[in-house]
Formats: sequence, C-alpha cells, structure tokens
Amino acid sequence: MTDKIYFPEPILQPTPARDRAVKDTGKGMSFEEILKQQSLKFSAHAKERIAHRKIPLDVNQIQRLNSAVEKAAAKGAKDSLILMDNLALIVSVKNRTVVTAIDGKNIKGNVFTNIDSAVII
Repeated sequence: MTDKIYFPEPILQPTPARDRAVKDTGKGMSFEEILKQQSLKFSAHAKERIAHRKIPLDVNQIQRLNSAVEKAAAKGAKDSLILMDNLALIVSVKNRTVVTAIDGKNIKGNVFTNIDSAVII
C-alpha cells in the first residue's frame, strides 16, 4: 500500500462508490478526504505534469504544501514558487491552485517568471 498519488488521470469528483475504493492512509482518513480538507486544487496542466514526470505526492507533502500556501497568503502573495523535497511547484495562492510541478531532474536551468514570492519548505 502506498500513500503516494501520481495523477495518472484527472481527479474524479468523490462519489460513495469511489470513496469506498480509495485506500485508507492508516490514520482513519482516505487520501481523497485529506485532499478535500486541504482545499488545494491542481490545474489540468499540473496534473498532466505530475503524471508525465511521475512525481509522487504523499499525504504529508500535500499537508505541507497547503501549509506553505497558507503562509504565502498570510504575507499577501498572489503567485508563489514553492520548493519542497526536490520539487518546484508554482501555486496561484489567490485561487489555491497548483499551476505546475517540476521534479528535481528537470528543475535546473529553469527560469520562474510571474511569481511574487517563494516558500522553501
């Protein structure tokens, strides 16, 4: 069993049948339930990048990402670069949406534009 998510296909809206199919994280909540609590969304582009680059995101990382977005919002950020665990994620803080994700192999040589803040966690 793994608590990692790769977004091989678009995230589907929860239904009772799907909720039963989602594996338990061992902490009494499914990964889907934790994602719903975090209120963080992933754009179609971000889902595509995560799937294509096979970037694993676990429950702990999603929670840390949500916390980083909260910190950025508290400082008035609008679009933030979040560096976490050899990953770079561009997040629209205002919309609470991950816009894109880059893994460690592809991070070097990139120029990040249209951001007003960076959070390193």
